[in-house]
Amino acid sequence: MHDNQPRTSTPDALPEVITRYLKAHRAHDTATAITAFTSEATVIDDGNTYEGTDAIGEWLDRSATEFNYTIHLTGAQRTDPTRYIATHHLEGNFPGGAIDLRYQFTLRDGLIERLVIAP
Repeated sequence: MHDNQPRTSTPDALPEVITRYLKAHRAHDTATAITAFTSEATVIDDGNTYEGTDAIGEWLDRSATEFNYTIHLTGAQRTDPTRYIATHHLEGNFPGGAIDLRYQFTLRDGLIERLVIAP
């Protein structure tokens, strides 16, 4: 298989920086989660764009308190050497009650440069 073709991975094969972010996000540990991002990183979630670590930190704090939910990593894929997709199943008190989301990560210099969260 060529190095730039998509590969399905086990969740434990995700890069450390992604697992650090995911674990901290689940634990509502914004201080640790933010260390996974470059200073000029971008997060796109629910139609909103957050640029830079200050805006991302505010988004993380707000998302930790807005709804109560469980999150389970259901799959992982490396799409090229710097891009990964982690698929999650969420259930909680948000509209609809359950959703599968794709967390699409782009890495640069060992950190998250871009994260797009979408169904």
